[in-house]
Amino acid sequence: MKRFVFVFILTFMFMLNYAQPPAVSFDQLKPRLSTSSDTVYIVNFWATWCVPCVKELPEFEKLNEVYRDRKVKVLLVSLDNPRHMNSRVIPFIEQHNLKSEIVLLDDPRSNRWIPEVDESWSGAIPATVFFTKDKRSFYERAFTYDELESIVNSKLN
Repeated sequence: MKRFVFVFILTFMFMLNYAQPPAVSFDQLKPRLSTSSDTVYIVNFWATWCVPCVKELPEFEKLNEVYRDRKVKVLLVSLDNPRHMNSRVIPFIEQHNLKSEIVLLDDPRSNRWIPEVDESWSGAIPATVFFTKDKRSFYERAFTYDELESIVNSKLN
């Protein structure tokens, strides 16, 4: 019985640390792609199966940690298939100890929403949008930490 209680408590604590990211439609995500504030928002589109995405995720995590007390917010938008939430996405988040806010985009109408994110986006990932109320830039590529920091600092000034 003691073992059962111990396992139950550990499982519960583990689940609190790695809650399931919400699955959202593009209509739910769209308001998060613009702002009227001076906060710098970074929205990165990625997937667990995308090698360059996985490689750059630690850079976004570092940026999120270094700038957590400043007007900088990171949102990681997973483009994984929603059916893989429990089998791939959550284990990936746990394995990589991701702390940034994560949502899973559950909207198969990519031909509709890709150009709404940015007209120049071909649909390839990784893709990242940086924006404040006055400045917006879109990149269809992977980043190093120094590159991310340079873009963020240009938007903070």
